[in-house]
Amino acid sequence: MRVISGTAKGRRLKSVPGDSTRPILDRVKESLFNIIRDDIPETRWLDLFAGTGQIGIEALSRGAAEVIFTDKVKAAVKTIHANLKHTQLTEGAQVRLTDAFAYLDSVKNGYQAAFDFIFIAPPQYLDLWIEAMTKIDADPGAFLSENGQIIVQIDPVEFKELELKGLELTDKRKYGRTILCFYEQKATEPSL
Repeated sequence: MRVISGTAKGRRLKSVPGDSTRPILDRVKESLFNIIRDDIPETRWLDLFAGTGQIGIEALSRGAAEVIFTDKVKAAVKTIHANLKHTQLTEGAQVRLTDAFAYLDSVKNGYQAAFDFIFIAPPQYLDLWIEAMTKIDADPGAFLSENGQIIVQIDPVEFKELELKGLELTDKRKYGRTILCFYEQKATEPSL
């Protein structure tokens, strides 16, 4: 794992010991950031289930203003801190040892301002991505800026069409054993 572009380009990242995380492959990460690269500068990110922190670190390296990393695994949080220090990207980073759903509840209750990007890559095969999407869909404006996006990284067998009220799937890309799903807030109908 390495930082692909930006101020920390080429820096290698540590893995979380054990098998509690599933890091995104560099080729998938590069494809993801090629899709959104023009929208990254000065953005605010939430990296749920952050693992090694490599998505948020890539965003910071490419000019994101702030990234909040959440993970409930102590070894992951320790790894994120080490990777941030190694890449010299600690400024603008907040690392939280917390359950992703508890954090989403705190955001909904006004704890934080809205995010431009929310990246969701939970442990596989537990439908945790659906639980996260359901929480966000209940009040998307509490979580996302006006043009904000949610990016979900899952195995193709995990994908399901979701019945969402406030969010919609705008793009889906498959890279081998990984799918990236892009969601945005549904456009509201102008009132007469």
